[in-house]
Amino acid sequence: MPESASMQRRSANERYSVTLVPPAVEAITALIDSTGLSKADVINRAVQIYAYLDSQKQGGADLLLRQPDGTQEKLHIL
Repeated sequence: MPESASMQRRSANERYSVTLVPPAVEAITALIDSTGLSKADVINRAVQIYAYLDSQKQGGADLLLRQPDGTQEKLHIL
């Protein structure tokens, strides 16, 4: 069965040019410093995490952050 055009596009790397706001630049720099990952790896992981969280939210899930002391906070991603 031949692959569809969308499946072919998904398997190829794509290059994007984006303008980032200063807080995003600072976050990327902090993540590069703390993880040792490349800028591309940090951005790729961030997009994948956002897609996963969005799919969970669309499915009706609540996003919760549990602190070490056991307290929980509901996350709101706009």
